[in-house]
Amino acid sequence: MSLPLLIVAFVALLGILIVTGTQRTRNRVELEKYSISPEELHELLASHQDLCLVDVRQPLDLPADTEIIPGAIRISPKEVLQNPFLIPTDQDVIVYCTCPGDETSRRVLTRALAMHLSRIKLLKGGLAGWKAKGYPIVPYDKPFRLDVSDTPRNNPITE
Repeated sequence: MSLPLLIVAFVALLGILIVTGTQRTRNRVELEKYSISPEELHELLASHQDLCLVDVRQPLDLPADTEIIPGAIRISPKEVLQNPFLIPTDQDVIVYCTCPGDETSRRVLTRALAMHLSRIKLLKGGLAGWKAKGYPIVPYDKPFRLDVSDTPRNNPITE
């Protein structure tokens, strides 16, 4: 391989890396606008602000952690991703999960934003972040369907 060809290949690779890094940073900044800290959520709930809190944990996560934030409703991520209009449009919505990096919440948020549902945010740190601050939780005692096809490995959603 000649030196000019190596230089062109290097410049092209460098350009791809810069574009990819810029897109990731832009996506991260965009998602940051649609996130809320546990402290901010606690303040909103304490002020009795009208909002809908949605637990979008994977079904396999529920048996391991059967608590929920008071007032939250539970909707399977599979259902929300297939039909984002399950998310109320007439009030602010906060979604949370227990995934590392808030993966399920991010997928739900991304899908909702793609459908032009803009009154939605994700809880940074999810249920674990909420509990780490010592905020209240209640037992989740409603029946749920343990459908393993809901898990990301078996049901990949393209974003």
